[in-house]
Amino acid sequence: MTPIRHLLQRLAQLGILGLMVGLVCWPFNLLDRWGDQLLGLLPAFSGQPWRPLTLLLACTPLVVVPILLLLQSSTFRRGRGSGIPQAMTSIEDPDRAAELLGLVPSLQRLLLWGLATVSLLPLGREGPVVQVGASAALWFRRVFPKWLGDINHADLLAVAGGAGLAGGFNTPLLGVVFVAEEFMGTFSTALIWPALVVGALAAAFSSLVGEPEFALGMVGVAPAEVDQLLWALPLGVLAGGVGAMFARLLLSSTRRWRRLSMQRPLALGLAVGGLLSLFLLITGGATGCDGELLMTSMINGGNPTNAVLPGVLGDLLTLVLRVVAPVLALGTGIPGGLIDPSFAFGAVLGHGLGDLAWAPQLGLTLGMVAGLAGATQLPVLAVLFGVRMAGDQQLLPGLLLAAVVAAYVSRLVVKKPVYHALKDIADEPMP
Repeated sequence: MTPIRHLLQRLAQLGILGLMVGLVCWPFNLLDRWGDQLLGLLPAFSGQPWRPLTLLLACTPLVVVPILLLLQSSTFRRGRGSGIPQAMTSIEDPDRAAELLGLVPSLQRLLLWGLATVSLLPLGREGPVVQVGASAALWFRRVFPKWLGDINHADLLAVAGGAGLAGGFNTPLLGVVFVAEEFMGTFSTALIWPALVVGALAAAFSSLVGEPEFALGMVGVAPAEVDQLLWALPLGVLAGGVGAMFARLLLSSTRRWRRLSMQRPLALGLAVGGLLSLFLLITGGATGCDGELLMTSMINGGNPTNAVLPGVLGDLLTLVLRVVAPVLALGTGIPGGLIDPSFAFGAVLGHGLGDLAWAPQLGLTLGMVAGLAGATQLPVLAVLFGVRMAGDQQLLPGLLLAAVVAAYVSRLVVKKPVYHALKDIADEPMP
């Protein structure tokens, strides 16, 4: 086979895999939009008072969380957990890939996460989309064992898992960086080139079915670089500290509740669901879903955090609850992700501090990135995600400094990055 023909064949195979990953991510994106549409009916976003329908929506976690935990403790056991730890284990241990990434856990995770999302639970989606992306690659390798034969098992699952992020958020570079920065720990051309192709096609499919290029909107500020850096340092420290606290709380609750969620799912589900419903009622809905609607509203000049309490008090209340609420939901093993929730509490912190100095948009953007970097200790991923979701590269100097400072602060508090620590917990035998 000539080199040109080999190249074209390889690109075609990678492209087919990318489109497949984009296709399996599409239901997650659709359900995420439905969740935001329901959340938009609540007072914090609609500006309307509570009505019977919106009160019913706010109370859905009280009903749904116990159902989710009951399902996870019985027939849907293989679908519990984020999805990223399962993909990481499958990369390291190919013998467990069929158990963790097969059709059954993928469908279970989709159903569990989908029900949680339309019930306004504060969950992101990167965990499930990474898992189904890796699952698509596993199926691809089984059906076409000779295709992409020069890519080993671990690399193929990593590339497709990263493409799941690209398909879930229409962010091809984000998927590539996740592969290198988190999955494999190296920027290798053997990984980066295939990941670029697969991620680009997955993102292209995502765009075709309605995922916008700048999901949260366009931040309309362009301060001088010196001003950005002056803001980035304190916000990096503060948001990094909040992100580290979030990670520690999540790891602690996940470990403590792992056995309880299997043995007493109804009791734990009622307690967690009741608190999540209470948070929605207290904030008018500002603590619901993954936080994208909240951030979009703030970028567009609104401030849903003031729906109940005005000014700093509203920001502080929403900040605390936007940290605690995802910890409660994810700690029970309900499938989901922490990228958007981390972005959201960072945005609330940055917007609130920036508003005190008449720079809410700058504070919001730097806070988003610093919150995510603090939670994950992945500064490059956080910067790319911020630029892609909020669409303003003019803030790149400030974003870079805020992300690096936040990641360093987090590393002082949480010794092991959160995804790796969650993987260790998932791999532990059930006590």
